Amino acid sequence: MPHTRIPLPAARSVFGDVALWGVLAIATGYGFRDASAASPTLDLLLPLVVLAVAVPLSHRRPGAAVFLVNGLCALGMADSATPANAHVLSLAALSCLLGARVAAARRPLLVLAACLAVDLVTCAVLWTQAVWWFYALTVLPAALLLPWLAGRHWRGRRELVRDGWRLARSLEERQHLVAERARLTERADIAADMHDSLGHALSLVALRAGALELSPDLTDRDRTDLAELRGTIADAVEQLRETVAVLHGPPGTGAGLPVGDTVEDLLGRAIASGVPLRWERRGPVPALSPLVERGMYRVVQEALTNAVKHAPGGSVTVGITHEADRTSVSIVNTAPPADGRAHPAEGPPAHAGGWGLTGLRERVTVLGGSLRTGLYQGGFHVTAVLPHQPPSRSATPAPTTRTGLRMPVWTRGTHDRSARPPEKAQHRSPDTDTVTTLESARRLAAARRDARRRSVAAFAAPVAAAAFLVPSAVYLAWQLTTSVLPPSRFEELRLGRPRTELAPLLPARAFPHPPDHALSAPRPPGSTCEFYRSGRDLLDQVDLYRLCWAHDTLVAKDTVPASRP
Repeated sequence: MPHTRIPLPAARSVFGDVALWGVLAIATGYGFRDASAASPTLDLLLPLVVLAVAVPLSHRRPGAAVFLVNGLCALGMADSATPANAHVLSLAALSCLLGARVAAARRPLLVLAACLAVDLVTCAVLWTQAVWWFYALTVLPAALLLPWLAGRHWRGRRELVRDGWRLARSLEERQHLVAERARLTERADIAADMHDSLGHALSLVALRAGALELSPDLTDRDRTDLAELRGTIADAVEQLRETVAVLHGPPGTGAGLPVGDTVEDLLGRAIASGVPLRWERRGPVPALSPLVERGMYRVVQEALTNAVKHAPGGSVTVGITHEADRTSVSIVNTAPPADGRAHPAEGPPAHAGGWGLTGLRERVTVLGGSLRTGLYQGGFHVTAVLPHQPPSRSATPAPTTRTGLRMPVWTRGTHDRSARPPEKAQHRSPDTDTVTTLESARRLAAARRDARRRSVAAFAAPVAAAAFLVPSAVYLAWQLTTSVLPPSRFEELRLGRPRTELAPLLPARAFPHPPDHALSAPRPPGSTCEFYRSGRDLLDQVDLYRLCWAHDTLVAKDTVPASRP
């Protein structure tokens, strides 16, 4: 026969229900043992059956379970000895489960209000004494409300921890995605820099090969080989540009300058390669930011590469002018010789990828400068103006999301270790970071709102209950304590004496809530009877003294036991 295995969560739930029922059953048995003249059927068997139904019912219908157990407490109001019983512990336990298992507050509050209404109606129907009313207005509401608030707080803490771990896992996954995207972007930028450096070098090699073709010492075979070599180099440059265009996607920034390379080194290599180049530097050389120095290097490199490629044989003039707070870089190339290739109107042709001047313009703009390109006296010019220090904030305004919040902008600062240069910020994924930030902020705000709401309920509900219950308790205590006739004074009262003579021995007022058996006791004809308490115990029943008056004369006095005879 195959063995049936109970799933672990279901088994754990069953064991928990059995343990809870066992604890509540022990409390019920203890209360039954201490009760006087308790009925085994009504005071022991019926509560155990109700608890056996209410404990498992609290999983699906926790409100109904609380209502059932509250019925046991209401049934205890019929006890003539005391309204207190052990079912209050069961009521508190199931009320706590109600707060822990129901997220909303409206229905549980309706259940608690219905339970309190049942208790008060029971007191009214049974016409119980003031102590029973005090019990129904203080102990039972406390057993209903305070454990429910504790259960809601427990549930809120669990939800906060669970949402925190879920958010942590989500953020970790997104961090992996952001890191992967950053790696891919960095590789693409490195590829773009390889294109800038290697394309420049290959263009110079092609220029040297073209110059060697004109050498008179070469044979026709050598010239043919050099022409093929120059064509192969040109094809390699085009393939390199296409590959970088595929890898790079949107234009980005480079990885950095070659180690130890400067603009002077770049221009010297171009002159050594045979480029007809003249350059001039005006003004004292300032201390440039590494970002500005790298930007100036890229401007000169890209302009020389385009000039050598699209206007071979044309002269190039480079001018670098240093002013007080900015540096201007101007590269102008003349038209190629009559037998050369035509120069395009806006840099490289469209089929070549077109990322050179576009990426260059983006880099200069990020640094807070400006770039102008275009035809100039039959040739082409590239003019860049760069500030000596890049701005601390991007020149373009931060994009606004649909919620009206601005996306974070990286700033530079000496005291902020998380600050990054603008070009490094481009390696991150702003969209993903913004979505993550907004989602985490939304969840945090929701968790804080729930925590504040629960905290307000946890403090406001007891305060509201105290504002209603404390005056009632004070008024009840005042009634009970001001209607006490000490036994010594009761003995001093003499029959046949007028009220005016006995008034100094009597308390300020009579007890207003005598039990039914005291009211129904026989009295002398034509007399009216008043009741006084024999002790000051507020939570227990005491014997009552009955004084009967006829025409303001004391005609009878006797003692009424606290419970029915």
